[in-house]
Amino acid sequence: VQLVESGGGLVQAGGSLRLSCAASGFTLSTYDMAWHRQAPGKERELVATITSGGVTTIFVDSVKGRFTISRDNAKNTLYLQMNSLKPEDTAIYYCGRLWPASWGQGTQVTISS
Repeated sequence: VQLVESGGGLVQAGGSLRLSCAASGFTLSTYDMAWHRQAPGKERELVATITSGGVTTIFVDSVKGRFTISRDNAKNTLYLQMNSLKPEDTAIYYCGRLWPASWGQGTQVTISS
């Protein structure tokens, strides 16, 4: 099982990024998947989930309406579309399979004001 995130970087406030998480060793669409993030000096927080049935949930109020979780079954890839980015979105973003738990190494997202 391997999860590899990509798409992070440095962008100005108001910009957009799309994070990708390529899965291997399992079929992503048959599991509940998630994006977490960890900002400097803060605990890791759950940002969004997508169930095997395709139901999506955003858990962080400050990103509702700006972030969208999705997946491409053909590419076995999970996405997090992030729009109208704010400096407080700066964090390392991790994708993961909820159970059995497996997490990627993370991708850094930095938003400049």
